[in-house]
Amino acid sequence: MALKKKKKLNIFQKIQRFWRETVGELRKVTWPTSAEAWKMTRLVLVVMVVMSLILGLLDLAFSKLINLLVAI
Repeated sequence: MALKKKKKLNIFQKIQRFWRETVGELRKVTWPTSAEAWKMTRLVLVVMVVMSLILGLLDLAFSKLINLLVAI
């Protein structure tokens, strides 16, 4: 079985090949509509606020607990 020899490409050919492949892949992407993008953005913001509240409350509770344990 003969091994395939790869043609040595210069830097400009490599950049050109990379650009062509990148554009080709981007054309395959299914982009969200504006309404879908805003809906997902709102969802991310809501989840971020909820998680920050949960983590803030946990931080407060654990800091109070640590202060009680150290004060004893």
